[in-house]
Amino acid sequence: MASAAQPTEREVLKPPPTSVGVVGWVRANLFNGFFNSLLTLATIFLLYKTVPPLIRWAFIDSVWHTGGQGCRQATGACWAVVTENLRFIIFGFYPYDQQWRPLTAMLLLFLLLFISRDRRYWKKSLLYTWVIGLTAMGILMRGGILGLQPVESTQWGGLPLTLLLSIFGLTAAYPLGVLLALGRQSQMKGIKTLCVVYIELIRGVPLISLLFMSSIIFPLFLPEGVTINKILRAQVAIILFTAAYIAEVVRGGLQGMPRGQYEAAEALGLNYYLTMRLVILPQALKIVIPPTVSILISAFKDTSLVVIIALYDVLKTTQSVLSNPKWMGFSPEAYIFVAILYFLGCFSMSNYSRKLEKELSTEEY
Repeated sequence: MASAAQPTEREVLKPPPTSVGVVGWVRANLFNGFFNSLLTLATIFLLYKTVPPLIRWAFIDSVWHTGGQGCRQATGACWAVVTENLRFIIFGFYPYDQQWRPLTAMLLLFLLLFISRDRRYWKKSLLYTWVIGLTAMGILMRGGILGLQPVESTQWGGLPLTLLLSIFGLTAAYPLGVLLALGRQSQMKGIKTLCVVYIELIRGVPLISLLFMSSIIFPLFLPEGVTINKILRAQVAIILFTAAYIAEVVRGGLQGMPRGQYEAAEALGLNYYLTMRLVILPQALKIVIPPTVSILISAFKDTSLVVIIALYDVLKTTQSVLSNPKWMGFSPEAYIFVAILYFLGCFSMSNYSRKLEKELSTEEY
């Protein structure tokens, strides 16, 4: 038996305190060599020089509720350009006394998106819920029934318009992209040729060109007296553009499927429709979740390009505020606010895609 003074085996094998815990992590990752130590010290010095002044500018010396003259006398950020014009930035030219309607529509949309995050609710009832919710949103925005004052779509703007173009555009573009990918893989020469021409043609031009064509050139081909809403034309352009890129991503997933999956489905007696719906597409769409979400995030940010065709999305309403001489010179604060809105949307999509990818993963570690 070991004496009381003799150390136990666990105490003998215990690692030194400098190699475990926070100290161990710092030594292993930040000071594990001369070059890394130099970079760490340089980064700390840079943060010391930039972070405190940034905090002082953004929070300590900033002003939140004042006019343009008060902002010019302040030494920090002028967040009043956002707070004093928040309703116009968010809702645009929508009638002031009716802005509770787009606010309710946005809250309803966020509720539907929140419910749809949980795969337990992916049933037919969720589809019916979306149909009812979208109908209610359309009634709230448009009005004209149930005692609501009618509001023309030309007065829609701000964040509701951005959400309209992005959510509905991405929702419609995804299934269209899947169909185009299947068409490009089709054995029917006519369908394959049409899909190839469409995909390569759309991917060969920038979104700005399609928006200009939908806003300026397309109306020239309409019969006299026939007009199509500008928002609808921009929505269609975004859908067609995004669908072409999604089609190529999905096609990559289809090509990555082993031949044995097709043969197994054929051995079970499944036709082409059942093979794709039950065997091939579920696997192909799962493995292309990361690149698909990257395209959807890019499309969400690209909706800001509608400012070039005079649609008052949240970026255009912000620019309108900054064109007021009272608020000129405070564009950093206004654009930081808009950037935060876009970041929240993009981060939510990215975070959900990682969650979905993890839930659908069948690999065991």
